Amino acid sequence: MHAASREALATVSSNLDTALSEGTNAVAVGAQTGTELFDVVDSLDGDRQLRIAVADASAAPEQRAGLVSAVFGNKVSQSTLEVIISAARQTWSSPREFRAGLIELGRRALLRSAENQGQLAQVEDELFSLSRLLEKEPSLTLLLDDRSTDGNRKRELLAKVLYGKVTSVTEALALQVIGRREKNSIDDINALSKQAAALQGREVAEVVSAAQLNDGQKQALAQKLERIYGREMNIHSEVDPSLLGGMVIRVGDEVIDGSTSGKLERLRTTLV
Repeated sequence: MHAASREALATVSSNLDTALSEGTNAVAVGAQTGTELFDVVDSLDGDRQLRIAVADASAAPEQRAGLVSAVFGNKVSQSTLEVIISAARQTWSSPREFRAGLIELGRRALLRSAENQGQLAQVEDELFSLSRLLEKEPSLTLLLDDRSTDGNRKRELLAKVLYGKVTSVTEALALQVIGRREKNSIDDINALSKQAAALQGREVAEVVSAAQLNDGQKQALAQKLERIYGREMNIHSEVDPSLLGGMVIRVGDEVIDGSTSGKLERLRTTLV
């Protein structure tokens, strides 16, 4: 996003957080708001003229707010209407970024709902596990990423995979990502997992190890990384026996390769 859109999103996100923290029945309100914001995005996707008008920077903020109120006032709950009115009053760099902002707000509302249920860490783990599952199922992932396949069909397919295995918030987030992918289903779902960690004030360390890490090893590794990076860490781990031993750690764009295979490769390079 451009600077104006980032500022707009930060403002509306703060308003949303305040509303969900101060209101009653925050779990249900957050879930409903998130779901309805995705419905609003669908409406904008189907009406180009409306999509341009609600983010028209040449129009007065109250004019844009009045427009979304007139269009969506009888279609969504009061909490959702307040979010989209707040968003319409902001200055966005483009209609595309306004739309992207609403998607981020929808995801945030659902994650806040999980947080108010005490399930945010579980949702984070489930989203990461789902991204790893898709990586191991290339035929399923290929179908989910196929732009020629109807979005509802892809959601139905993934819903069957997820049914009864994850929380309702995880399922809702995963299904909306499949219908609105930005990069690919694996990266987009993994990015949502990191967003869940960020709401807990933590960064994610992606760890690939030759053998499964137990809880004690994960905790010790998290503490060591926290000392190195100066911030709290959540460990997302997976196993790759081809590493032969040790592990590879990725934090943001930085990679620490302490695997046996990595050491052997560096030794080969030195000897050549």
